Amino acid sequence: MTSAYSDILQRIETAISAAREIFSRYTPGAIDAEFKAGHDPVTEADRAVDAVLRQTLLRDGEGWLSEESVDDLGRLEKKRVWVVDPLDGTREFVKGIPEFCVSVGFVEDGRPVAGGIHNPATQETFVGAIDCGVLYNGHPAGPSTRASLQGALTLASRSEVRRGEWKPFEDGPLQIRAMGSVAYKLALVSAGQADLTFTLTPKHEWDVAAGAALVLSSGAFVQTLENAEFRANHRHPLISGLIAGGPHLRDPLLTLLGPHLRPAPSQAAGKR
Repeated sequence: MTSAYSDILQRIETAISAAREIFSRYTPGAIDAEFKAGHDPVTEADRAVDAVLRQTLLRDGEGWLSEESVDDLGRLEKKRVWVVDPLDGTREFVKGIPEFCVSVGFVEDGRPVAGGIHNPATQETFVGAIDCGVLYNGHPAGPSTRASLQGALTLASRSEVRRGEWKPFEDGPLQIRAMGSVAYKLALVSAGQADLTFTLTPKHEWDVAAGAALVLSSGAFVQTLENAEFRANHRHPLISGLIAGGPHLRDPLLTLLGPHLRPAPSQAAGKR
């Protein structure tokens, strides 16, 4: 790829390679897990991948936001920040379901501009930047060109489906497939392997920053439930939800999701 972010992309690929080596030491489905506050599982693999990502990616002058690192709010003063999830889909990893990934996002002034996602179970790798597109397993990829919601393959959160949150959409036009890891779902949309994905429940920036960068890099769309551009590196890195899909599906999807969208936040909320 020819890109202003060629150094960033090279670091991402090196980090993914290092993470792949760590994942090879573990057998999904035969993993010991602990539980953090909120009943989220965490494993030895999460921590090991976090350490190697930080060592491989971070340079002086850059910020760091990771699910598995103590948050250093000094990142708020940085123009360039890494937003990563060492293992998105830990529940699937623990259960041996092949829907988990390492997720590496790079943001500039809050805008996701480059990312890499690797699923070690399926050996799928997605890498891209906003000025050069997306590579899927080393080959150029683009988003869905579908223009109608009828039959659109839509990737849903397995846990959201289980809780009944997708009931309003089950008898509609979408072809819904439940799966784990929001980062992996976004990556699949960026490469045209699915038409749409959305989550109407809160997510952390590290869950979605890399996937959002890939979706934008591919020419697809991504936005928050407030019909706003997704931005990262806030003091409180939690967003209400996220919508992403092929470029021609934005308007019909927003119409379908109308009752579930939210008013724009007040300007008084501030940047950080």
